[in-house]
Amino acid sequence: MVANDDHKPLLLLIGSSSRISREFILQSVSRRYRLWLLQPGGVTWERDYVVGDTIVDNTDPEALVAAARAIAQSRRVDGVFCYDEGLVTPAAYVAQSLGLPGCAPEAIIACRDKHATRTALDTAGVPQPLSIGVRSLAEAEAAADKIGYPVVVKPRGLAGSMGVRLAEDAAALREGYAAATAVSYPGVPVFDVSVLIEEFADGPEISIDAVFSGGECTPLVLARKQTGMAPFFEETGHDVDPDDELLHDATIVDLLRRSHAALGFHTGVTHTELRLTSRGPRLMEVNARLGGDMIPFLGLLGRGVDVAMAAADVAAGRRPDTDAPLHRRAAVRFLYPPQDTIVEAVTVRRDRFSPAVHSATAMANPGATLRLPPRGYIARYGRVIAVADTRAEVDAALAQAGRIVELTGRPAPEDAS
Repeated sequence: MVANDDHKPLLLLIGSSSRISREFILQSVSRRYRLWLLQPGGVTWERDYVVGDTIVDNTDPEALVAAARAIAQSRRVDGVFCYDEGLVTPAAYVAQSLGLPGCAPEAIIACRDKHATRTALDTAGVPQPLSIGVRSLAEAEAAADKIGYPVVVKPRGLAGSMGVRLAEDAAALREGYAAATAVSYPGVPVFDVSVLIEEFADGPEISIDAVFSGGECTPLVLARKQTGMAPFFEETGHDVDPDDELLHDATIVDLLRRSHAALGFHTGVTHTELRLTSRGPRLMEVNARLGGDMIPFLGLLGRGVDVAMAAADVAAGRRPDTDAPLHRRAAVRFLYPPQDTIVEAVTVRRDRFSPAVHSATAMANPGATLRLPPRGYIARYGRVIAVADTRAEVDAALAQAGRIVELTGRPAPEDAS
């Protein structure tokens, strides 16, 4: 573990998630803060970034609050820090119980529960797709008939486009409903009304990581999402342009402010997704956490703005640094197999890096089974990040992503697990 620099404020870190996708957060935040990790297992890859740990079921709010109070009895705790989708609600209960900065758990729940989000935004008049919550296939079919095809079938509590499908007709709706009710994620509650049937919003999709502090909303990183594997919305990449005109667009910023006020979110960092439709921007969802898929890291590489540190600062009651001194383009592409595959090897070919390639990473181990939607989601075997002064340089580098990270595997049989 790192040296216990007592002069640094102490944050309770609720879960650490995957090293491959989240280590950059701890690398950044641990420079300014001491981190005390609370999670079910002991410290592993986080050892270089934390000053202590407590083994606890961090999906259980009562157990987590009790553990946090025990820590606070022997040392000053300055904030609660969490970026894991399945843990943001328990973390909110901890902050509330210790009287630390943050939003009420009810606000976090309203963000996590997409049906509650839709209800709150509808009441506030925030532009969004028409959405109907359903608890059965019959209700789903009735909702689709009311909205009109095509519709989007979406699990109520998940993120990362898991289980989301476009349904052009009744047959596709039935398939989409079956897929949406089958997918799950650790820490996500099971709802009686478990699926949303929504109006299809045309146009490209963007996401904005923004910090809310002291009554102010400051957009930090805007990413343009790349998707594939239609009719599913599997996220295959993200592009960050530091000079994207939408980052400070008055209409977009107004949507951020109104939507968060409607949800009761006022302190912290969120990842908000919007569609740029032919009728104007439509708010798709608000996630009460940092963006995933390396988006905050792209913001650091491209704009020089540290979203993770901003989130930690707000958690500690400090004013976040929102300066963005860099002006480079940054993007990531995720690599998927062409079919369901049992991985034999994933090889990163550094000899094929161009100057714009920042990094390439293997994301699947030998023996892993990668299944494409609807049999599986986020079945990635690799990623490539590129950074350069121009879009052309970044695009040229990412066009070679499949040659930079090579997959060797064999087709997975239908009954493979």
